[in-house]
Amino acid sequence: MSGIRRNLSPDFKAKVALAALKGDKTVSDLASLYQVHPNQISQWKKQLLDHAATVFGKTDTTVSDEVEVKELRAKIGQLTMENDFLSRGLSRLGILSGKR
Repeated sequence: MSGIRRNLSPDFKAKVALAALKGDKTVSDLASLYQVHPNQISQWKKQLLDHAATVFGKTDTTVSDEVEVKELRAKIGQLTMENDFLSRGLSRLGILSGKR
């Protein structure tokens, strides 16, 4: 556990976090075994627990984002139609030329 920064793969992090969740060994034992700081193992374990639900489907945030996107697209369509309608009406009245 020197001061050298290593780039560890997501697979490695998941393996260590799962080992920590399993509970067969202490975090200190796992830190020695995998040559990472015990605090890092605890952090990976917490991240795994916090994001485990995303493995099995969409999160509430994703669903609400999709709903919002659909609503915004509908609003854009409505505004486009209204804009076209008003442009044609103003053109007929001679207030607006055919240019935009």
